[in-house]
Amino acid sequence: MIRAATVKDVAEIRAMIRELAEYERAVEQARATGEQLREALFGEHPAAFALIAEDDGTGEVVGYALWFPHFSTWTGTRGMHLEDLYVRPSARGGGHGKALLASLAAICEQRGYERFEWWVLAWNEPAIDFYKSLGVEFLDEWRVCRLSGEPLGELAARGPAVLDRPSALRDGGSCDLPSQQ
Repeated sequence: MIRAATVKDVAEIRAMIRELAEYERAVEQARATGEQLREALFGEHPAAFALIAEDDGTGEVVGYALWFPHFSTWTGTRGMHLEDLYVRPSARGGGHGKALLASLAAICEQRGYERFEWWVLAWNEPAIDFYKSLGVEFLDEWRVCRLSGEPLGELAARGPAVLDRPSALRDGGSCDLPSQQ
């Protein structure tokens, strides 16, 4: 069974995030707290959304998908970015991952999203093979870019402030730029 996550799922989602980080050999990078996840998923301005996969027989939570909308200047429409897809090892092969992806695809269709995108680690052959079986297009010509930590701070220090309301982005609101005169 696939359902929308509720605030009661936050601890289970956080546990699965840690499990996913262990699998991806990056557990030290999984620092999100339960409170951060609660605010991101269920706060006044949600930053992301989640689906839960439950075992049909036991009702046990066996997986999750966490996503957020993005925007394409080329299509002029929103799309979906899948941040995490995880099914616990004991439940793999039971159709939960495919059901989560199918539910997300249905959300895309319902909302008019033209793109459903995510990343996969190059060494994760089981996931790559699974995605290939679904007809996923791999965009080999694109590279993921990330700026964080000290380099992010250094670059930010070089730029002029452009927000009239510094809380605009933090609060999920619009970005008001200074007038060009």
